[in-house]
Amino acid sequence: MGIAELLQQVDGSGEFGVWLGRLDGTPVFVHEAERTHYSASTMKLPVAMAMMRKVDAGELALDQPVTVHNDFESAAGGRFGVDPDEDEAPATWARMGEQVPLGWLATEMITRSSNLATDLVLEQVGVDAAHRALADSTLKSSLRPDVDPAGAVVNRPTGGASKIQRGIDDRAAQRAGISNLMSPAGLAGVLVAVGNQEGASGDYLRDLLAGNQWNGEIPALLPAGTRVEHKNGWDTRIRHDGGIVRPGDADPFVLVVCTTSDLPDSEAQQLIASIALEAWNHRHDLEAVR
Repeated sequence: MGIAELLQQVDGSGEFGVWLGRLDGTPVFVHEAERTHYSASTMKLPVAMAMMRKVDAGELALDQPVTVHNDFESAAGGRFGVDPDEDEAPATWARMGEQVPLGWLATEMITRSSNLATDLVLEQVGVDAAHRALADSTLKSSLRPDVDPAGAVVNRPTGGASKIQRGIDDRAAQRAGISNLMSPAGLAGVLVAVGNQEGASGDYLRDLLAGNQWNGEIPALLPAGTRVEHKNGWDTRIRHDGGIVRPGDADPFVLVVCTTSDLPDSEAQQLIASIALEAWNHRHDLEAVR
């Protein structure tokens, strides 16, 4: 079943976006790729990228100590803390009040998707720097072909207004309309940048993504052992995943699927996994994806 047909089956259930393309940034299938969604944890990848920029510049070090705490400056003014009941990564919480290396927090942020670790890293990096890492990676082409579920081909701008403006669980900022937004094209741009980044920093980021322990979307239906460098995100009505898939017998490809919908969470995960499998089945001729 083609990607367009998979999307047609969920038409009317919400908003769905797909960006599929090569590691050089060339798209082969896009659907509503410029439409932004609440980013959920996909924003953690640009945070990691911004961190490594500062490490390379000598402004931060992966072994520098950071005291684990849960009190942060809100983008709307005042202070906020992360809700421990909304964080599925307990290791950072177990170190409350202790000093841990910045690199350890980054690993928790990406591989376990720790919200507390994310806000601690973001506090070191700065929201503006994280947003710049995202904005600098936006795919530059202004038009891409878009195949909708009905098979019609149209041209729409990509890139979207992806942005990072606040930390995780900054609810006052969210109420004030200050949100983190991500489009499939925006996240694809970050993945293309990371996938092509040279040197130790590029290797570090790719290995972080490959160590992601939440694998219910893009990797779920792929052959065991396939390297997938990915970052997913989820919240109420939200299920996203974006990654670089590296087949052993074909060129790597980039896939991002963003969903904001009324689908049960398991069905949203299954949709993303099915789209990834369809891309995988065409890995030797990616342009044949429909």
